[in-house]
Amino acid sequence: MSAHVQREAADIRDEWLGPALSTLPADRPAAEAAISGLYRIAGLGPPRFHWVSSPLMALETVPPGARLRPPPPAGRVNEWPVTRLLKAARASLTLDLDDRVRNRHRCLAELFHTDVRLSLQRATDRSLSVVLMAAHDSRVRRDWHAVQCPSWVAFYDAIRRSAGGAFTAEQNRRLDLWATVVRSCGWWWPGEDVCVVSERPGVLCVEGTGDGGEVRLHSADGPAVRFADGWELYFWHGTRVPGWVLTDPDVERIEREDNVEVRRCAIERIGWGDYIERAGLRLVASAPDPGNPGTELRLYDMRRESRVLLAVNGSLERDGSRRRYGLTVPGSLADPVAAAGWTYGLSAEQYSLLARRT
Repeated sequence: MSAHVQREAADIRDEWLGPALSTLPADRPAAEAAISGLYRIAGLGPPRFHWVSSPLMALETVPPGARLRPPPPAGRVNEWPVTRLLKAARASLTLDLDDRVRNRHRCLAELFHTDVRLSLQRATDRSLSVVLMAAHDSRVRRDWHAVQCPSWVAFYDAIRRSAGGAFTAEQNRRLDLWATVVRSCGWWWPGEDVCVVSERPGVLCVEGTGDGGEVRLHSADGPAVRFADGWELYFWHGTRVPGWVLTDPDVERIEREDNVEVRRCAIERIGWGDYIERAGLRLVASAPDPGNPGTELRLYDMRRESRVLLAVNGSLERDGSRRRYGLTVPGSLADPVAAAGWTYGLSAEQYSLLARRT
């Protein structure tokens, strides 16, 4: 496959990632028209629309004019009648498209599956899907929301753009309806009479995690996600944390925190060197790092019969620096090299023989 096609795949991937991570207000007329078109394909009349400010409010509010009744359980969204019909319509479309791709554009499909579909799926899994699961306390099964993921739409769009005339006019029309919804709004929940649609967040901060377009939620000094109704979420390099970890981290709060990952994030926010100094951790021993020549391993006492090994990453960060990080190790270890080996499941002697660590 030519370098030109690979560049095209990367461009299409990035083009679709833009709307997925957009913080612009939803294009409500476009979204409503496209969703109504999907209802018609499923043999239904167009619904009324109930717009909400965030996914948190999607199943917690009663649409104007609707009967006062408990909202359908979020965890059973795949069992909703309209959901089943729309999933079937989408499955029928992808079967038709796959049939044409299989016979005409197999090589293109293999490239775009990796460089567009899988890449976008990983990016949205670590951003949009994380937000949705936070809103509904992980009660929402992924089936219906995988249908809304831009990855599969982008995959077929990449094929038709690279190979003109790949699909029929009717197939393109149906694909365009799904594409328009993805580009126009946030998550949506298709009821029999009313379709609930969420606005996009006003703040959505991500960082790149590789060369394949993957991203994850991250903000160093505030919420990574915020919606107009005030609902906000904090993330540190992809890990969800309480707000204090980023806005007011201090040694006392870190000492009281039971969650190991939250504690690690808070320490990284302060910086391992500063944290060790502020917390007054006692240096047990230090030694040159045989797995990373020119750097030093430092072993400190920590709480709860444990110790922390301070090391330097063997790989460069995106800005060219080398990150210092801490690893919790058993309190029985007194040799920094043995502690480093323990993190790899090796003895001190085995670790000393390793090639450069990354």
